[in-house]
Amino acid sequence: MTRRPRALPGVLAAAALALTSMAVSAPAQGADPDDVRSQMLERAAQQPGTTASLVASDNMAQVSTNPGQVGISGCFTATAPLFVTSGLDSLQVFDVSEPASPERVGVLPSLMFENEAMNCGERRTKQGTRRFALIGVDLYQASPDDIEHVNVGGGELVVVDVTDPSAPAVLSRAPGTTSTHTVACIDDTNCRYAYSAGGRSGFSIFDLRDIEDPVEVDSDRSTPGVQPFASPTGGHKWNFDAAGIGTHTGYEGASMWDVSKPRRPRVLTTTGAAGAGDDPDHEGWNDFILHNAFRPHAERFKPGRKPSLRRGNVLLVTEEDYEETDCAQAGSFQTWWVKKLNGKPGKIVPLDKVELSDLGTFPLPRGAFCSSHWFDYRAGGLVAAGFYGGGTQVLDVSNPRRIRTHAHAVWGLSEVWDAMWVPVYDARDRRTTKRTNLVYSIDLVRGLDVFAVDVPGDGRGAEPPVGATAPVSVSGRAAANALPLGLVGAAMAGALLLRRRRAQG
Repeated sequence: MTRRPRALPGVLAAAALALTSMAVSAPAQGADPDDVRSQMLERAAQQPGTTASLVASDNMAQVSTNPGQVGISGCFTATAPLFVTSGLDSLQVFDVSEPASPERVGVLPSLMFENEAMNCGERRTKQGTRRFALIGVDLYQASPDDIEHVNVGGGELVVVDVTDPSAPAVLSRAPGTTSTHTVACIDDTNCRYAYSAGGRSGFSIFDLRDIEDPVEVDSDRSTPGVQPFASPTGGHKWNFDAAGIGTHTGYEGASMWDVSKPRRPRVLTTTGAAGAGDDPDHEGWNDFILHNAFRPHAERFKPGRKPSLRRGNVLLVTEEDYEETDCAQAGSFQTWWVKKLNGKPGKIVPLDKVELSDLGTFPLPRGAFCSSHWFDYRAGGLVAAGFYGGGTQVLDVSNPRRIRTHAHAVWGLSEVWDAMWVPVYDARDRRTTKRTNLVYSIDLVRGLDVFAVDVPGDGRGAEPPVGATAPVSVSGRAAANALPLGLVGAAMAGALLLRRRRAQG
């Protein structure tokens, strides 16, 4: 989540437009990729609290690395083994038939800030399944395949067609009246409606039934113009669970909604004073925003039962406070007890939370981002989470009252934004609810890293699934897919500059 400045600096806007002409996969002219990487590692070694190499627990091992993108977020498609990633420089599509060795098959050069949550959607048509990705434009977006449409100012949804993974292309656009920092399909297997992050008091609903001409839904036709929908918790991310309930995380905590009628969502409950950061008995539970959420086994929920993952009444949440560089306060991973969904506020209450420093995994970054960020859940109670400079952390939440560390992997000069368990695809290439023991970590500096985790009970250890190809060396990957150093520097400088500025009001 970005505390947005009043306006996009003109220099950054000009740089964004100029960089669209640069080839994403071409090596920097006159720069040897191995030399570039050596310089990066040398700089990392000079930073307090960082290392020039991977520091990982014994039960987590790196399988492969895939540089070539200033990475932000990613998503898996439902009916094909594809992984779509978003970065400050491009949208990329990977074939993950061999999940330990993802193969980049398509690139759409696209300068964008920030599209912090890549979201995949699908629609069934007479011509077959149409796959697409939703880009939320915060401040700017420009792509050479749609050069007549350049956005400087944000507030827009961009739909990118990835049906042909080798040729991703902008399909359509729709303006929004609230922040499109993130945009998510209610049902990614039949994406007809999507909800935006929104601002401190409201959010937008996009009608995607005509995917080539999406429009924002008007909440009040009696008032001139398009009116957004009100939310008691402000906005950052919508997550939709197996029970058809949406959780809206943001500035004032989290609220849960009945979205069975997508154009008329209804609030069911909220995290109350604790989620808003106003409960003296739960200090530090929200110093900026509750970032994103997931409720395992949501379809099993019944009110009034003791908290248990299996009972569908535990909400997993990250709290982000990226401007705090003390890793004891920077942003926690949390569990909440969903007691009732009866239309009354405050029925979601705190259970446990951990900051990066509580996990006992080292080294801890100093003077850098170390807040929790995006996470993903694996059945059985393991969560993979990105902690910015704190790397990729795997947490055991099987006992929601006592979150524990399970595994970790931390690179020096690294900033992990997203961590996701790779799903198992069946013989028909359809995504199942099962997960492999592989984690994809999307890194602003390193691109895409693949890790294998020793998952209790699978008997595999920290090894990739059987049949995976041999890992490729870091230097080999860098030589083949080096990102232009100037693009890395410009994109990172722009991102970090914007992330350090606070919004006014």
